[in-house]
Amino acid sequence: MEDKLQEIEQRFERLTADLGNPEVIADRGLFSQVAKERAQLESLVETFREYKRLKAELDEYRTALDDADAEMRAMAREEIPRLQPKVEELNERLKILLLPRDPNDERSVILEVRAGAGGDEAGLFAAELLRMYLRYAERKGWKTSLMDSSDNAAGGIKDASVTIEGDGVFSFLKYESGVHRVQRVPATEAQGRIHTSTATVSVMPEAEEVDLHINPADIQMDVMRSTGSGGQSVNTTDSAVRLTHKPSGVVVKCQQEKSQIKNRAMALKMLRARLYEMEQEKQRSARDAQRKSQVGTGDRSEKIRTYNFPQDRLTDHRIGLTRHNLAAVMDGDIEDMVVACRTFFQAEALRQQQARA
Repeated sequence: MEDKLQEIEQRFERLTADLGNPEVIADRGLFSQVAKERAQLESLVETFREYKRLKAELDEYRTALDDADAEMRAMAREEIPRLQPKVEELNERLKILLLPRDPNDERSVILEVRAGAGGDEAGLFAAELLRMYLRYAERKGWKTSLMDSSDNAAGGIKDASVTIEGDGVFSFLKYESGVHRVQRVPATEAQGRIHTSTATVSVMPEAEEVDLHINPADIQMDVMRSTGSGGQSVNTTDSAVRLTHKPSGVVVKCQQEKSQIKNRAMALKMLRARLYEMEQEKQRSARDAQRKSQVGTGDRSEKIRTYNFPQDRLTDHRIGLTRHNLAAVMDGDIEDMVVACRTFFQAEALRQQQARA
């Protein structure tokens, strides 16, 4: 493993030098490519360098156990128990960082939220989840754009789709897919009873034309007037677009822009992402059929989280993690939960890789 890490560190140093090369700087496309590859390696290289530093320090103290100086031996006995766990932790972290990368990790995403069981309360919860992810994206500096939404009578949503653009968005949000459950007393509940409602979140990596070719003859396009609230001309012209992929039956709709052309482009982006995700799901299902996956793989049908408002508690059922302060959570403060999920599933992938080795 250390030989491979040494090679990666050398590659990182070459990329760093290239960023100062006038020829690379002059070529905007090449400069962007070099900078992106360097950024992808930076965390791994920094971890490896810290590992080497602490391991060298640990080795020195182990050598000092045989030192003639009693004071040095005492210091070594004190420092070794402090350093050993840190070196082991970094070693495990390096193994995870060396795992094959998900090719979709660097992509932007299309995130969909749909109200599930629970009537109007489910729609209100779905709207709150959507706001939570938009606020989280704002905290991360990502760009968001609402593609389509359908409101319900109570002020919530039936469903909504947004694009979230930025570096590595899918790597952060891919474990958010699944059924989210809320337990609380709805505003319309006169007797103060706690109700349980659900909403479903789907996170799909954006797909490019090179990833998936769609035959134009397979697409049926319908245009209509936009519904719901909108600015001037949004719901007074036939600008809304609905695309139907005839072979699969997948239907997408976009009505957020005044321009029919822009809505068609956004709808096509949604359609491509859905079909790409369907193909990815087929491949995942084929792999899972070959080996029984343990509980907690982020399956779409799986209840992944419970938001318990009376107890001010959020629980992720896949990783067994609980946190409090739901007000902050619903305002987009979910970084700790997102990172915990990433760490957990990376560790699971490492265990599976070691089991197959």
